[in-house]
Amino acid sequence: MKKIILAYSGGLDTSIILRWLQENYKAEIIAYTSDIGQDMDKQKIVRNAKRLGVKKIIIENLKNTFVKDYVFPMIRAHALYEGVYLLGTSIARPLIAKRQIAIAKKYKAYAVSHGSTGKGNDQIRFELGYAYFGKKIKVIAPWREWTLQSRTDLIKYAKKNNIPIPKDKKGAPPFSVDDNIFHTSTEGKVLEDPKNSAPEFIFQRTTSPEKSPNKTTKVSIDFKYGDPIAVNGEKLSPEKLLEKLNTLAGNNGIGRVDLVENRFIGIKSRGVYETPGGTVLYSAHRAIESVTLDKKTAHEKERIMPAYAELVYNGYWFSKKKINLQKIIDKKRNQVSGKVVLGLYKGNITILSRITKNKAYSMKKVSFEENKTFNKSKIEKFIKHHSKQLNKA
Repeated sequence: MKKIILAYSGGLDTSIILRWLQENYKAEIIAYTSDIGQDMDKQKIVRNAKRLGVKKIIIENLKNTFVKDYVFPMIRAHALYEGVYLLGTSIARPLIAKRQIAIAKKYKAYAVSHGSTGKGNDQIRFELGYAYFGKKIKVIAPWREWTLQSRTDLIKYAKKNNIPIPKDKKGAPPFSVDDNIFHTSTEGKVLEDPKNSAPEFIFQRTTSPEKSPNKTTKVSIDFKYGDPIAVNGEKLSPEKLLEKLNTLAGNNGIGRVDLVENRFIGIKSRGVYETPGGTVLYSAHRAIESVTLDKKTAHEKERIMPAYAELVYNGYWFSKKKINLQKIIDKKRNQVSGKVVLGLYKGNITILSRITKNKAYSMKKVSFEENKTFNKSKIEKFIKHHSKQLNKA
């Protein structure tokens, strides 16, 4: 019997897809779940899949790999899509796609399938990953094939097939939520109209800034060669480090973003994102680079960042363009070591201290006290040279 590897979350959409694949492709469905730190109940995933007749269920722990090999390189790039979005959903898809193809090859499956909608970016991100690692493996995208046209149609199909329909905190059909160890995104329902404020109950991993502690929480982060290695003096694995920062930052209302973004496929969408630990890491990494990198390198990174972020957003994580940009970004990462101390207070981050043995920052040169390390006589020539540049095109 032919086999299909389905990227399965155990939720409503992928459970409906699982049943639909069984009905329309007459194949054995292998349910594959990547554990990248999302809020999930493994027993529920197994139970839901078995209820639908699945015999092979694979749940793979990828949290440390995800943070070390995907999140950290992106933090080193200071990647922000459209100046705001830390790319929490975008960065997760390449790893899932890569592992899904590896599982397909292991079990000699002829096809892979995903639950991304026909209007979203994730279908592209998944399928570019599939194309990179498994060009000969068929891709089945149910949202582009089936006759179910709306969320209402899906709920009717679920009821017909005895698939449990989850409810949100208010007892209504849930928002569209995607999460991993790095972030949580919430879309749909009342959020589809940009004039509506996001209701407080949708936030899952951040305390409201108004209700967060009335005292600053100090956090120190140690960096080695551009990557964080310790929080408050405690050395941690990438996974545990991000988890700790998520808790500290989330408790202080850090990392909320309400964004209307331009999707790769050409439409605008509104999402509410929570990236508590990632927001702190972003600020801390910029701070440590400010005292360790030379001006030319720092400005080159700033120049290429928008292109890098767009490649990640569009699903080009494995592309030659993105890989080449990463090489530029990491060219002098061996110089980026030291410690940053931050203050977290009611949704805000303040840099309190930057400590490094790197010599890029010179206290003698910037001191207001008289010293012989800076040649002031050259400044006049410097200004005259640049005055001549004003009329050049």
